[in-house]
Amino acid sequence: MDSKDRLILSLLQRDVTLGLQTIASRVGLSPTPCWRRIQKLEQNGVIRAKVALLDKAQLNLGVTVFVSIKTSSHSQAWLERFKQLVSDIPEIIEAHRLSGDVDYLLQIVVPDIDRYDVIYKKLIEHLDFADISSAFAMETFKKTTELPTDYRPKDNR
Repeated sequence: MDSKDRLILSLLQRDVTLGLQTIASRVGLSPTPCWRRIQKLEQNGVIRAKVALLDKAQLNLGVTVFVSIKTSSHSQAWLERFKQLVSDIPEIIEAHRLSGDVDYLLQIVVPDIDRYDVIYKKLIEHLDFADISSAFAMETFKKTTELPTDYRPKDNR
């Protein structure tokens, strides 16, 4: 991946609806080589999907909850059940397994605290946890889906 590929990725992350002509012009290529580069980035899995970013407030999802989970069970079977439970709850938009004192971190979006309580009860109904701690976001001052593109890819040899 070279600097032109990284610039293509930056442009697409900001606005995937940019036309090929515009992208090619900004990158300093003609449309056909630019299109080939985009195709290669898609085939190699660098570009995973092209999506629309939605406004949470307009979808009545004004409450963001970060849920820290500790478990006393670290078996593969428990983890698989947890992953399935998390994938079945659409309000959980991110789930991370962590190192340190907290085992898992969930990001949940809901209209209100009452709806979060429904999700909380669903979680504790299906699995045993050592501790669940919830933190409600008071303000979001940075949120982006744009990844930095200026790092060299790993050599996979």
